[in-house]
Order: sequence, then structure tokens, then C-alpha cells
Amino acid sequence: MMDESNEIILQKSKRLTSVVWNYFERVRKADVCYAVCIQCNKKLSGSSNSGTTHLRNHLMRCLKRTNHDMSQLLTPKRRKKENPVTVAATINFDEGQTKEEYLRPKFDQDQRRDEVVLSRGSGGRFSQERSQVDLARMIILHGYPLAMVDHVGFKVFARNLQPLFEAVPNSTIEDSCMEIYIREKQRVQHTLNHLYGKINLSVEMWSSRDNANYVCLASHYIDEEWRLHRNVLNFITLDPSHTEDMLSEVIIRCLIEWSLESKLFAVTFDSCSVNEEVVLRIKDHMSQSSQILINGQLFELKSAAHLLNSLVEVCLEAMRDVIQKIRGSVRYVKSSQSTQVRFNEIAHLAGINSQKILVLDSLVNSNSTFVMLETALEYKGAFCHLRDHDHRFDSSLTDEEWEWTRYVTGYLKLVFDIASDFSGNKCPTANVYFAEMCDIHIQLIEWCKNQDNFLSSLAANMKAKFDEYWNKCSLVLAIAAILDPRFKMKLVEYYYSKIYGSTALDRIKEVSHGVKELLDAYSMCSAIVGEDSSFSGSSLGHTRDRLKGFDKFLHETSQNLNTTSDLDKYLSEPIFPRSGEFNILNYWKVHTPRYPILSLMARDILGTPMSICAPDSTFNSGTPMIAESQSSLNPDIRQALFCAHDWLSTETEESLPLSRQYTQTL
Repeated sequence: MMDESNEIILQKSKRLTSVVWNYFERVRKADVCYAVCIQCNKKLSGSSNSGTTHLRNHLMRCLKRTNHDMSQLLTPKRRKKENPVTVAATINFDEGQTKEEYLRPKFDQDQRRDEVVLSRGSGGRFSQERSQVDLARMIILHGYPLAMVDHVGFKVFARNLQPLFEAVPNSTIEDSCMEIYIREKQRVQHTLNHLYGKINLSVEMWSSRDNANYVCLASHYIDEEWRLHRNVLNFITLDPSHTEDMLSEVIIRCLIEWSLESKLFAVTFDSCSVNEEVVLRIKDHMSQSSQILINGQLFELKSAAHLLNSLVEVCLEAMRDVIQKIRGSVRYVKSSQSTQVRFNEIAHLAGINSQKILVLDSLVNSNSTFVMLETALEYKGAFCHLRDHDHRFDSSLTDEEWEWTRYVTGYLKLVFDIASDFSGNKCPTANVYFAEMCDIHIQLIEWCKNQDNFLSSLAANMKAKFDEYWNKCSLVLAIAAILDPRFKMKLVEYYYSKIYGSTALDRIKEVSHGVKELLDAYSMCSAIVGEDSSFSGSSLGHTRDRLKGFDKFLHETSQNLNTTSDLDKYLSEPIFPRSGEFNILNYWKVHTPRYPILSLMARDILGTPMSICAPDSTFNSGTPMIAESQSSLNPDIRQALFCAHDWLSTETEESLPLSRQYTQTL
């Protein structure tokens, strides 16, 4: 008998075209050819006269193969005749196989685990590293807990799907997630660094059920193709002993980390009560590296969505006792089927034909409280009859309280309708907010005139909240409306005449002066940038440097020669038709050559986040909260998961919005 070393591995002949030979080595020992299974090393006849049927039959029984691979071995003719389920049913584990062996099958020591030839239709290769990265991406993209890799159910699923995949511990998958985060961060940073226009920053406070605090910082901008973008930059865990003053340090560190000091246009805060010192520190840091336009009048902004939320909170707090009575009334009606039937009969006799059903509100959802109040008003007659004829009913409202409920429900309806418009907007450019906020302003003025002391006092409290917002944001809102070709200055003139009455003309002049001052700043910046970029590295560079002062002088004096600016040309042309669909970003993309300077300003203004609100999000009260599975993580991996989720979500349409993946609402 010849020694094993006398075996010779034969190169596969071109005639060995069957897919079966992907799983066998053909060796010769003396004059005999063998086919050696690369999975279990069993030797079978490898003679060219033996065919491949016995090889396929062996692989069908080989416990090392997956169900998917088995189906690839079937010839097209046999595949039509035989159900794959029947074939799969022949693959099973040995009866004596333990649970540990089931979860972790043994591999031959000399087998290359990281790269094994598989027949996946295209002859692809299995890679442990690639699969591990895919698993990390899946966890990031869909917000799955990192601990899922330790779950027995996941291990069983992964092993049955691909026996060659080695289970990885929690710490290893964390490392993979961090690698993805670092790689994606470099991609986002490259995009921001090469952006021509300005960048806006939004600041939003988050929390968790264990009362930890976080701050989410995101960039907002319109790119050169006039597409609106939002990218989370940082998700920072705040120290438990932090003060509000530390918020400025967090924001400045973010600007430095992402090299945005010279690109920042405005900062939008989620609260109207941010400490002024926070903003002053940021402005001071900014002034060292870039120009703050028109004395910072546009720099500090407040979120419209959070303003609306605060108006709702003022209403609900003022109506707390009345709302509690309405909850008690609804709860009494729904306490038993007989009471519900009797109430329905009373409603029918009172001529109430409402199709709405009485429901109790959710304490975490302000919108549900509004629905409860609105529905209760429709059944007011039935509740009043119940009050007069049922001595057990002790949650009834007085006539005055019903009147308060009617007015406050009207207030809430306006606020919720506007909030719904904001959250449902898929492209929330800054121009969509001016008219809505002006409507609220006008209504608040009217509500303050109510003769009822309770209602007028409530309206005054709401208006105080609104005025705080309006003083910060009205100029940006007005300029954004002017840059909408369907409105221009006319919309400002229309609303300001209603809001300010006899002083409207002065207010309109302030807006007109502000937009012209802003355009002048852009004209100056554009002239300087144009000079630097056009002549950099040229042989005339030194001569050009000596004439920079002249260029500035020429620009300043030309402003006084009554030359027609982009803004004058834009405002003098007819209003764009308001009928049909309109995309303001497409408008400015097309008209950039006609208004080169004004379009630069429009890009930065329209990209300003006037509301920090996720599209399609439910209007809930309270601070957004991270999921419990995220709150216990290390701050670095928490930030990596949060940010990478946002970045990866832009690459696929299958992922859910951020608010549905990583948040809970208190």
C-alpha cells in the first residue's frame, strides 16, 4: 500500500464543469482517482467514468452543507420535479448532537473559516468579516440592541442560515459599530468641508428614563444641487452636574470638531428660554473666525414646533381642573355597558348625531387630550342632561366651564393644525413658516380681547410665550417669505398691516432694510471670494493683492450708483403663480444664473431649520427620550450608534425614521 504522501492533487479538467466539483478535491493515488469531500474528507470514486451522481448523493447527506447549498446541486430537470422543501427535510442534525454542538458546529483545523467557496448562484465567497460588518450595520440601521448577538434565538437563526458564521460577542460587535461610525463620519465631514454655502446648526435636548440628559446637534444645509439635508453631528451625554452655561462649550467643541466655525449661519434651539450667555459665548467664538451677518440678528433662532408645544402646555395647565372633570365624565359613561347605552339614548333624544366615540386621553399625548375635549363638546347636551337627572354623576361641568372648554378647544385646534402641517412637510424649507406663525399672532391678539377674565388671562400668557419667539425669529421668517417668488414683499405687507396696524409701515421698512443689508453682506463676501479664487496662483497675484483695497472701494461706491441689484430685479418682477404644485428649491436652482448673489442668500436662508421636528412625528408633549436599550451604553458607543443610524438611513429607503428607532416619548 502506498503512503498518503504519494497522493497527487489533480488540476480540474475543463470537462469537470459540474457544480459538484466545487466541493471535492480530485486526487490520484497510483492509478486510482479519488474525489475527497472538502467538508468531511471522505474519499469517493473520482474516476471520470463514475459520473457525479454518487458525489451529489454524498453532499445531500453531508451535515456540513446548508439547505440553500443543497438546492444548488440539483440539475434544472430534477429541480422542476422535486420540491425544495422535500430536499431540505432530508437535512437534519444527529440525534446525539448536543445543544452546544448545535449552536457551535466543529470545523476542521485546516479549513479557511474566513473564506470558503460557496455556490450562491454566482459562485460568491463567504466572509466572516463581511458578515460581521453586515450584522453591525443592521443593528445600527434598525436600532436593534447590541445584546441581541448574545441571544440564543439569534445564534440559532444565524447558524441555520449560515453554519460557517461564527457567533461574535457583544464587545466585538461594538468595535464593528465604532468602525462603521468612524468611516461614515469621515464621509460626512468631507461633504461638509467641501460645501460652498453656509451651514445651520440645531440644538435639541434629550433625556432618558433614568433622568440622564443628552444634547443632539445636527447640521442643516442646501447643497449645490439645491437639495435640503440634515445630518446629526453629535449626540453628547451631559454630565449630571452640568449647568446650562456648559451648553455653549458643547456647541463650540462641536464646531471645532467639524471645522464649522467659518461656515455657521445660524443656531436653532429647541427651547425659547435658552440662557442669553450661551448665545453670547458662541457669538464671541464665531467672531474670531468668521463674519456674523447683520450684527447677529439672524444668528439665534427658536424652534417653531417647540413654541407650539409650549402654547399647548399653557392651555392644558390653565384648564387642568376642567379637563380632570371631563375625564371623570367620560370615565363614568364608559364605566358600564348599561351606562353607555343609556347615555347614547340621551344623546339621541337630544338630537346629537355625532359619529365620534368618547375616549379617554393619554397623559403623554397632548393631541389625544384635544380629541377628548373636542368629542366631549359634541356631547355637551347629553352630559348636561346627565348632570340634571343622575345623582351619581359627580363630574359635571358648569355652563361657564363648558364655555371655557369651547374657546380653549378652538385655540388648540389652530395650534394642532399648524403643528400637523409642519410635521407632515417632507421638505421643511424656511419659507413655509411665516404665514402660519402670523396667523397665530393675529389670533392671539384677538383672544386677548375676550371679556372673560379667565380666557383673556390665558391668552395673555400664551402671547407672552409667542412674543419671546417672535422677537427672535420674525426677521428670518419674513426674509424667507420674501424669497418665495409667490409672495415676495406682498405677504409681509399683508400680514404686518393686520398685526401692527398704524405702525405696520415702520415694521415693513425694518424688514426691507434687513434683507438689503443681508444682500450687501453677501455681495461683499462674493466679491472677495471671487477675487481670491479667480487669481490664486496666477502670475498677476502680487499686482492683484495691491489692488484689493481698490476692489473693495469699487464695490462700496457702486452700491450708491443706483445700479439694479439682484434683489431689486427680483422684487420688480411679477409674483409667481400660486396655483398648482410649487418647489421653491427647483425655482432657485433654475434662477441661480439670473440672480447669482440673491441665490446664495436664498440657499442659506431657506436651509435654516425653523422647526426641530421629525417628519410624520406625532405631536407629543415632553422631551424626546432615548430607548432603554441605549441608555445603559457607554457614551461613546451611544453616540456612534445614534449618529451612524442617521447617516446610514440616508442610504436606504427601508429604514425607519430616527424618531421611531431610537426614541421613546415621556
